Amino acid sequence: RMLNKKIHPVIPEKGSLGASGDLIPLAYIALTMMGEGKVEIGGEILDAREGLEKAGLKPIRLKAKEGLALINGTQLCCSYLCLAINDIENLLKNALVAGAMSLEALKGTDQAFREEIHRLRPHQGQIKAARILWELTRDSEIIRSHKNCPKVQDAYTLRCMPQVFGAVFDALDFARKIAEIEINSVTDNPLVLENGEVLSGGNFHAQNLALAMDTLSIAISFLGSFSERRIARLVDEKLSGLPPFLVENSGINSGFMMPHYLAASLVNENKILAHPASIDSIPVSANQEDFVSMGANAGRKLMKIIENTEHIIAIEFLAASQALEFLKPLKPSPSIQKAYEIIRKNVPKLERDRVMDEDVEKVRRLIREGKIVERIFK
Repeated sequence: RMLNKKIHPVIPEKGSLGASGDLIPLAYIALTMMGEGKVEIGGEILDAREGLEKAGLKPIRLKAKEGLALINGTQLCCSYLCLAINDIENLLKNALVAGAMSLEALKGTDQAFREEIHRLRPHQGQIKAARILWELTRDSEIIRSHKNCPKVQDAYTLRCMPQVFGAVFDALDFARKIAEIEINSVTDNPLVLENGEVLSGGNFHAQNLALAMDTLSIAISFLGSFSERRIARLVDEKLSGLPPFLVENSGINSGFMMPHYLAASLVNENKILAHPASIDSIPVSANQEDFVSMGANAGRKLMKIIENTEHIIAIEFLAASQALEFLKPLKPSPSIQKAYEIIRKNVPKLERDRVMDEDVEKVRRLIREGKIVERIFK
């Protein structure tokens, strides 16, 4: 009822160990239901009792075991994981489109996406990624224009997109299975069975959630690094065959030099954040709770990695769109043309140096809101 009336408990970001439940943050949520602590309503922070009164709600009075059930579970870790899965599904679609756009701009071949290759190594994520990339690049004038060029093989960041994107799909499937079990589970302790028997166990321990989130952190970290390497190829005239830093008069204009700096900085931060939280247990509670998951820290890091990678993919979209300008009148595939048009509707071609932080943020919002991929994936 609180959430339906847009009353949000104010809880601390830090403090949970992801074992014995997410005790500290969940306790703050329970406090607000009891009329204590703080809540947020419409951007305003209020005492919980005042906020409940404004919404016509009364504080709850807890009965036997209800207090324990409210604080002794994995709900925070599970929430992080579920939100991350949703964000990553969207981010991965955008990354595939950005990668395909870069392949077109760099005059790469689509032959590495052929089904015959991936049937011989049938990882499901790899097969799925190859099929999507094949469809994304279908009927491209640009690819058709250099079909018979002497170049045999593209760089790994183009040729191995099915394998790398596919690994992210597989990590996502692994995490989704864990999340779907967890949100339908009982995770407090002790448990009171239907026959009245009371059993003590450890369902509050979030090790599997922590592992899933650490796995996703690694996957999204290399997804961002993969994108940055394509940005690096786009801005390098020796590798791209395009004007230096994707701008005319590059001696006067820096073009996409600085956006690439930003991407490199974010990749570095992601690599630091991708260190697994779940391998660093610290014993607590006088060594009774002597091995904990650190799942909440894994979740918090993962959300930051996702945010950073959205910015990296936004920079790749901008750089690849700019590169396509120099290949006109040739057009990319219909799918990539749609993505290009959406980006150009929001961000104009870079003619000379300008402040580009707003450009990056505009495209990041397009990514976050699914505006680019909704026109491509039905």
